[in-house]
Amino acid sequence: MSDNIWGYPPATGYTAGTDLTGWKVEAIDGSVGKVDKYSDDVNSSYLVVDTGVWIFGKHVLLPAGTVKTVDLAERKIYVDLTKDQIKDSPEFDKDKHVGDAGYHEQVGGYYRTHRGI
Repeated sequence: MSDNIWGYPPATGYTAGTDLTGWKVEAIDGSVGKVDKYSDDVNSSYLVVDTGVWIFGKHVLLPAGTVKTVDLAERKIYVDLTKDQIKDSPEFDKDKHVGDAGYHEQVGGYYRTHRGI
C-alpha cells in the first residue's frame, strides 16, 4: 500500500507514458468500467473511470494509489477497492479536479479512509 495516494505504487507494473484510455477497470469484486481519462503526473496521478450503467453512468476519480496491478496484455487495471467503495465515492468534478487542492484532498481523504492509508 502506497503512502502517496496520488502516485502509482511501484509494484503495479505501470510504466509512465502508457496510454490507459479505454482500459477496463476491475474492483476486488468485479468490473467497474473503463478509463475515460488519466494522468501520470508526479504526485497527481489518477484515473477517471466511466462506470457505465451499473451506477447510472457516473464518472469517478480514482487516485493512482488505489491501483493494485496493471495488466498490459489484457489492458486491465485492478484496483484495491470494492464496487461499493467506488460507487459511494465522491463524483468526478471536471471543473474542480485540475488546480483545486481541496477537491483532491477530499477525494484522497475518502480513499485513505476506505483503504486504511
